[in-house]
Amino acid sequence: MKIKKAIISAAGYGTRFLPAVKAIPKELLPIIDKPIIQYLVEEAVGSGIEEVIIVTRQGLHGIEDHFDSNFELEEKLKTGGKTELLEKVQKPARLAHFVFLRQTKDYPYGNGSPLLVASNLIDQNESFVYMFGDDLVLGKTPAVKQLLDVWQKNQDAIVLGCQEVAREEVCRYGMVAIKKGTTNQIASVIEKPELKDVTSNLASYGRFILNKKIIEILGKKKLGKGNELWLQDANNEYCQKYKALAVKIKGQWLTTGDPLNYLKATVEYALQRPDLSAEFKNYLQSRLKSR
Repeated sequence: MKIKKAIISAAGYGTRFLPAVKAIPKELLPIIDKPIIQYLVEEAVGSGIEEVIIVTRQGLHGIEDHFDSNFELEEKLKTGGKTELLEKVQKPARLAHFVFLRQTKDYPYGNGSPLLVASNLIDQNESFVYMFGDDLVLGKTPAVKQLLDVWQKNQDAIVLGCQEVAREEVCRYGMVAIKKGTTNQIASVIEKPELKDVTSNLASYGRFILNKKIIEILGKKKLGKGNELWLQDANNEYCQKYKALAVKIKGQWLTTGDPLNYLKATVEYALQRPDLSAEFKNYLQSRLKSR
């Protein structure tokens, strides 16, 4: 069996970036010269995904436009002989087969709701990739590919991408506890726990392989912390009945969910760019010396 579909959540309001995201989705904020969400799509496609389902919020159309053709712009670049820029502009629409869905006000707020929106596009026995629209992973092997490699040998399980975090940060994430006697089977997942309730420093973040059972659990879940519908609450219920595996992703997890971490992600990607890294590094060093 092969997983062909990925669902990307892009339905949040990005309130920590207002007023910048008043008229555009947060996922279109650029990391240098590409929007955040294009990095996610490229990661999924580079891992073998063929169909990308993006769940957006009402009132904004920028993500759909980004992954569509722009005839006027493309003609201008073509007639101007700017072939390299033309290829960059045309690339997003050619990455995958896209489906765009709206998360309306009828759904509760929370990172589990996009899965309810996309439910009809997932078959009963089908597994799929789920990605949060503000988590990036910088590494040699795409994070999604690492999850898929584990899932291929455990197709009855869901798979959660994880990394270890500092103890003082555990209250910010879904924290995973591993079953005794196993190396990666999940015993429980607690969303943003109190420090006293934490039994590990292994955090689950925005990379998952899920199945239709998770969507069915979400459809029956009561709202959790902050009156939101949390995916990790459903994952916790799932692992009490079925197999759930944790994968420590090899790569640098970079969240872009707030301005400070967004800036950190931009710096990390800039330092990886052959056309930018040397001069940018010199600039950073000179700034540090001048302070």
